[in-house]
Amino acid sequence: MQENENDILKRVRKIEIKTRGLSNEIFAGKYHTAFRGRGMSFSEVREYRAGDDVRDIDWNVTARSRTPHIKVYEEERELTMMLLVDVSSSRLFGSTERMKKSIITEIAAVLAFSAAQNNDKVGCIFFSDRIEKFIPPKKGRSHILMIIRELIGFEPEHRETKLSEAVRYLTNVIKKRCTTFILSDFINPESDREVLSDALKIAGGKHDLVAIRVVDPREQELPDVGIVELRDAETGEKSWIDTSSRAVREYFRVETEKRSAEMESLLKHNRIDTASILTNEDYVVELIKLFKKR
Repeated sequence: MQENENDILKRVRKIEIKTRGLSNEIFAGKYHTAFRGRGMSFSEVREYRAGDDVRDIDWNVTARSRTPHIKVYEEERELTMMLLVDVSSSRLFGSTERMKKSIITEIAAVLAFSAAQNNDKVGCIFFSDRIEKFIPPKKGRSHILMIIRELIGFEPEHRETKLSEAVRYLTNVIKKRCTTFILSDFINPESDREVLSDALKIAGGKHDLVAIRVVDPREQELPDVGIVELRDAETGEKSWIDTSSRAVREYFRVETEKRSAEMESLLKHNRIDTASILTNEDYVVELIKLFKKR
């Protein structure tokens, strides 16, 4: 048990070194620009200068000093970031060097450290087809390291996915407006589509939602490797298929594209910015694109 604990701590440290560096060098400034504060707050009064907006004149100070003065405002920078992390069994799939879980963990760490650079609070909701764990938003390095440790070592009680549960829980538990990143492969049951759409609409009216979809290449296209047994990681259902059949591979590709397009349409309909990241690609490039879109 102790060895396992030590292994987790080593991985936390390794992820911190990598993702904190990315946050410092690349993302902190872009995060600040892409995700602004809640509004403007009064900062100070100074003398009026040519070009200042006359609507900002402080008439009380102007009357006392007999010199025009204006109110200066600054952005209320402090934000709360929530990470909605899919911990269903499908995240454990990986046909490349890295599983979806590893990519999701690193992206979550990068986002968390970027938020910390801006003195924002960070919280986390782990979900499967129900809420597995809620970590309330807090500031500080030790808090972020605790989140990363949970991302690495957390063992969910359930295997399946229900995105609507996580989104509805967010709306109920976080009262003030926040920026929320949903980190998932977005492989969600068709039966949840309508409920999810309603949940996203309600949550989107209250919070700033961003979807980050992490996908393995083999979930999009089957290789020609003969007859293989496939098992659904979430339901445990098994089936034998002949991947040497071009018709089988084409059917799989078309069905996968259809489900992906439906989810993309649902997110777009609810005005949610989305980034899709393959496990064999550099997630940094896609995150930068996402930040630039905003």
